[in-house]
Amino acid sequence: MFHKQTYYEALAKTIIKNLAKRRMEGYYCATAAEAKEKILSMIDSGTEVAFGGAMTLNESGILSALRERTDITLLNRDAAKTPEEAGKIYRQAFSADTYLTSTNAITMDGELINIDGRGNRVAALIFGPGQVIVVAGMNKVATDEAAGLARVRNVAAPANCIRLGKTTPCTVTGRCGDCFGDASICSQIVVTRRSSELNRIKVILVGEELGY
Repeated sequence: MFHKQTYYEALAKTIIKNLAKRRMEGYYCATAAEAKEKILSMIDSGTEVAFGGAMTLNESGILSALRERTDITLLNRDAAKTPEEAGKIYRQAFSADTYLTSTNAITMDGELINIDGRGNRVAALIFGPGQVIVVAGMNKVATDEAAGLARVRNVAAPANCIRLGKTTPCTVTGRCGDCFGDASICSQIVVTRRSSELNRIKVILVGEELGY
């Protein structure tokens, strides 16, 4: 485990350096617990916070910690009682002070690669919230853009379709079937190669396997 952590730290340094070239701010935390404390310190009291669907936020305990904070306004999409209420929260998220999400892949060169169904998650990543915090386990790292897209299509998307109970070709074969059916969660493919606003996007790399 020691050697793996040393490797993760070295790899993270390279990615963080490349994120800076792309006008994004990177950090490395050895554990999910450290990442949680770091992220909580980045969210000011009295601010409005929203989040996108991400197993990483659940597994790391970040969402639970946010729900416990009484000094922020949390736009909790999970608490919506109707599709209309959920839709309203999705739209409110674009004016939030902070938006939290993960990424389906991150390249060694610092690009973020995501596939999204509804599109709200990648839309908020691109524009809207004042600060975007992206949390990613080191299992999300890919060598380059092509490898990142392959990871998203053949690892993240099938796993998420299975989790959501979707009937898609990838849930049967484990590989992307490039489907267009109603069950598909792959509507938008977004590669974030730079942040138009300096350091608006902050990437927290975690030395653990988190999410898909």
